[in-house]
Amino acid sequence: MTTDPSVADEVVSYQRRGAVGVVTMNRPEYRNAQNSAMTYALDAAFAAAVDDDEVRVIVLAGAGKHFSAGHDIGSPGRDTEVSFDRKAALWWDHVGKPGGDQRYAREMEVYLGMCRRWREIPKPTVAMVQGACVAGGLMLAWVCDLIVAADDAFFADPVVRMGIPGVEYFAHPWVLGPRAAKEVLFTGDRFDASRAREWGMVNRVVARGELESETFALAERVAEMPRFGLALAKRAVNQSEDLMGMRSGMDSAFGLHHFAHAHNAEVAEDPLAGMNARSMKSAGS
Repeated sequence: MTTDPSVADEVVSYQRRGAVGVVTMNRPEYRNAQNSAMTYALDAAFAAAVDDDEVRVIVLAGAGKHFSAGHDIGSPGRDTEVSFDRKAALWWDHVGKPGGDQRYAREMEVYLGMCRRWREIPKPTVAMVQGACVAGGLMLAWVCDLIVAADDAFFADPVVRMGIPGVEYFAHPWVLGPRAAKEVLFTGDRFDASRAREWGMVNRVVARGELESETFALAERVAEMPRFGLALAKRAVNQSEDLMGMRSGMDSAFGLHHFAHAHNAEVAEDPLAGMNARSMKSAGS
């Protein structure tokens, strides 16, 4: 296994394991909550894997007990007021902008824009999921082509508790189906790996102790296929999803998402309806 020091970062690491590039979120003390620094470090790691001709498949992992607990809404590393180089969306910087302009610009870039960019990575991607995969964590798993989940994995999108109709990358109806998507959103409840498999959201469920070996066995199997053929097959499936309305549906949902933020700010003086990481965790426990 080799490490590329140019993209090594305190919040994300990148390694190559034979034909498999491994991108690992590395904020285990915060359950890999995503701040903007992590977003851009992820993007740099994915770009390194795309540019490396020896990498045929990319695995996305989370260090520690959990894949990702979602967006960072309360850790000491939260960085919503920091400017970052924009790569996903051609939009102005969010810092110093008033009201909804600030939030819309930031979330267009670091959430919706980045997830769409990563969905289009021309190499197959595999999410290796253990523990929590919640809200923004779902977005990171959903942009991957395949998902292998440990039997201790659990999933949820509880943001309706904030009065918000779902996370920014609104793939729910396509990855879960309409009925399951409504149940997940309407209740905010967790669902386990077996239910995710039943709904077609994950490809395989394996014992926690076998998660790494099973994920890499699958990745290495995929890596045996012709690289260009894989890229074209991925593009064909993605285009079919978009023809079924995925991209335009996300645009519509993103507008509703920001209408909800604006409503919360007007009636509660808080775009998150007074919820924080602790209260969201308690409500879902």
